[in-house]
Amino acid sequence: MEIKKALFGELEGRPVHAYELKNDRGISVTVLEYGCIINKIIVPDKNGKAENIVLGYDNLDGYLHGVPYFGAIIGRVAGRIAGASFELDGKTYKLSANENRNHLHGGFKGFNAVIWDSTPIEQDGAVGVKFTYTSPDGEEGYPGNLDATVTYLLTNEQELKLSYQAHTDKKTIVNMTNHAYFNLSGDMKRDVRGHELQIPSGRVLELGRETLPTGKTFDVRGTAFDFRNGRKIEDGTVSDHPQNVLVGNGYDHAFLLPETEKPIRLKDEESGRMLTVETDQPCVVVYTSNTMGNDTYEIRGRKPCDYLAVCLETQGVPDAIHHPEYPSVILEPGETYRAHTKWIFG
Repeated sequence: MEIKKALFGELEGRPVHAYELKNDRGISVTVLEYGCIINKIIVPDKNGKAENIVLGYDNLDGYLHGVPYFGAIIGRVAGRIAGASFELDGKTYKLSANENRNHLHGGFKGFNAVIWDSTPIEQDGAVGVKFTYTSPDGEEGYPGNLDATVTYLLTNEQELKLSYQAHTDKKTIVNMTNHAYFNLSGDMKRDVRGHELQIPSGRVLELGRETLPTGKTFDVRGTAFDFRNGRKIEDGTVSDHPQNVLVGNGYDHAFLLPETEKPIRLKDEESGRMLTVETDQPCVVVYTSNTMGNDTYEIRGRKPCDYLAVCLETQGVPDAIHHPEYPSVILEPGETYRAHTKWIFG
């Protein structure tokens, strides 16, 4: 196995490095200190041809000005927080309102937009990088100094393990995820409408105004949201279900996951590639790039288009701080926030 470090760019006088991780079975993963971004994942197809299966940019300028969140760590809290505020122990905390009146994906300068410290990892049968960042008390409105750690570990078992940890010195909220945009066709040869997705979920969070969770869920049976036995992503793009239409004819929804370990699978029949996702998180947010065609910044020489990729954001339930019926995202001093997700390539 192999790990290489190289200069990727410079931001505000600081160097930004890229790490290329390689295993012994033809898979390589490139990750950046900026935003803990997963910049490339090179995976062979059924004929052995190795191609990239995630969207990204070849320079730092792309990440600063192009489609937001490509491959980045989202934090402190993934998703939207209604009204850009929340209450803890009777005190109201005002967050940055970076999407209309709401707070999205950590704010104007969330974890996706900072340079993390990095330490390479070399183990028997695995290579990786440990990233660390201290978010100061009050950053984007959040209370507490938060010490965050993100670890990526590529193994010879065709796995990329994503691990998250955090500690705080003041009661706060945390819900981290990775925002990789997957396209298993390889090098964006096709969009993902023909990809087949399987999710062991019987209920989905209903979205209301400003695509915020209403607090209700709906049954997937008889809808384009029923992925339990697998279905094409295209089904949601042509569905007249009000929830598909609401988000721009596709998906931008949190699927609640069972407590027992049942994997999520994404397949592209033409290339033969399959991605299996295992997680200890209570939901996966599926986003199908429904309006990416509105962007103009080219992605590795290609003009963006709708449905060019699909995100599988394993995380806590969105806006959980306003919905006590869902698993808590509150972190107390002395506690450790932990989350784990594994991507298996086949």
